[in-house]
Amino acid sequence: MASVTALACGSVFAQTGYPSKPIKVVVPFPSGSTTDIIARAIADKMSQSMGQPLVIDNRGGASGTIGQQAVATAPADGYTIMVHSSSHTVSPSTFAKLPFDTLADFAGVTPISSTPNVLVMSPSKNIKSLQELLAAARAKPGSMNFASAGQGSATHLNAEKFKLAAKIEATNIPFKGSSEAVTEIMAGRVDYYFSPIAPVIGQIRNGQLVPLAVGSSKRASALPQVPTTAEAGVPGSEFNFWIGMMVPAKTPREVVNRLNDEVVKALATPEVKERFTALGADAWTMKPEQFDAYIRDEIKSNAVLVKAAGLSPAP
Repeated sequence: MASVTALACGSVFAQTGYPSKPIKVVVPFPSGSTTDIIARAIADKMSQSMGQPLVIDNRGGASGTIGQQAVATAPADGYTIMVHSSSHTVSPSTFAKLPFDTLADFAGVTPISSTPNVLVMSPSKNIKSLQELLAAARAKPGSMNFASAGQGSATHLNAEKFKLAAKIEATNIPFKGSSEAVTEIMAGRVDYYFSPIAPVIGQIRNGQLVPLAVGSSKRASALPQVPTTAEAGVPGSEFNFWIGMMVPAKTPREVVNRLNDEVVKALATPEVKERFTALGADAWTMKPEQFDAYIRDEIKSNAVLVKAAGLSPAP
C-alpha cells in the first residue's frame, strides 16, 4: 500500500508541477539564530527560482525537538521542509523519549553549510586566551559555567567535548537559542559559550566579546586569527557544526531531488556566497542519499560522546 501511495503521489507531482503553492520552512530555533539566518538566505533565493514563497516558521524550544516534531508529523507533500543544525543528530542520545524517530521520520535533502563554533567570553572576565580560561577553571574546579542553545544542542555537545578533552569541570546553562545565550555572556552572568559565528561576529569586531578559540577542526575563514581549540592546547576537542535541510520521510523522491538542486543553485549565487562569507559559513552540499548516511553515522558518534560525557537523557 505504501509503495502504491508513493507512486500515486509522485504521479500527482508530475501532473501538477511542484511547487504550486507556498512552502513552509520550519526552523527549530528562534529568529536571529545562525540556523534561522542561513535558512532565510537560502529561502530568499529558492523562492525566486521556484516561483513560490518559502515562508520561515520559527519553532524554537526543547533543543530543536518542537520544530522537529512539527515536521515529522506534517504531510509528506513537499510543502513542509526543515532547516536544522547538527542538533538533529544529538537529540536521539540526549532525550530518553522523543515524539518522533530521528532516522525513520525524516529524509535528508542536503547539508547547507559548515559553520565553526567560536568560544567567546565577556571582556569583563579578564581572560584573553584559552590557556587562561583553563587555568581559571582548574584553579576553582566546578566554579565555571557555560551557555548552550539548549540541553543536547550542538553548542552543548561542542562544550562537553571540550570539557572532556581539557579535563575541566563546568556547568551547562541552557537557553532557548543563541540570542539569549549571547546576551547572558555579554552581561558576564555566564562564563563562556561555544557560539555559532553569525550571532557574535559583530560583537567580536566591536570588542563586546573576546574570541578565544574555534571548536572546529580548522580555523574559521571569518576569524582567521583565532586558533582552533586543538591549536590552543586542547587536542581531541574538535566538533564540526553544520546546518542542513530535511523533509518528512515519505516525501516523493523527485521533490527531494528538486529541493537538493535548488539549494545547490542558491549556494552558487553571488548574493548567498557574500552572505555566507559575512557569517563565517562555508557552503557544503551532498546528494540526499549521502546526507542520510552521514546523519546515521553522526547519530552513532554523538551517542558515544554523550555517554562519555555522562549526560543523563532528558525525560
